[in-house]
Amino acid sequence: MLIRPRDLAERIAGVHHPETIRLPIDAARCKAREIINQSAQSSYLSIVENWRQLPDGQIEFTTRRLPTADHQ
Repeated sequence: MLIRPRDLAERIAGVHHPETIRLPIDAARCKAREIINQSAQSSYLSIVENWRQLPDGQIEFTTRRLPTADHQ
């Protein structure tokens, strides 16, 4: 398997790619709160971003995990 320099740099830096989540509105609120609360207990800062309502009424948002200063 060929590993690109960028892939290696991201792995070393601890970069996590965004995760897209689609849920009904109440479940999306609960999931976003869960993600934010979990970040306080780990060495990563979880960010909920790009929150929008889809035509079918579901909520779509992305999350991103960033290493904290303590983790680096």
